[in-house]
Amino acid sequence: MSTSLLVLGVIFGSVGLGYFLYGKKQRAVVPLVSGLALMVVPYFISNTVGLVLVGVVISAIPYFVRL
Repeated sequence: MSTSLLVLGVIFGSVGLGYFLYGKKQRAVVPLVSGLALMVVPYFISNTVGLVLVGVVISAIPYFVRL
């Protein structure tokens, strides 16, 4: 495990926690699920570029999808 994966995991996990808390407080499903996904995804992706791509895509989903 490299340092960059660890730092990126912490960054995306923190963003995920923010989305999760916002989704829970506002009762919005999309940020809630995106937050959970951002907190779980770093455990399963061991490639730095893949983690960045998946993290950015999941982070952008609440901006474009509004339910």
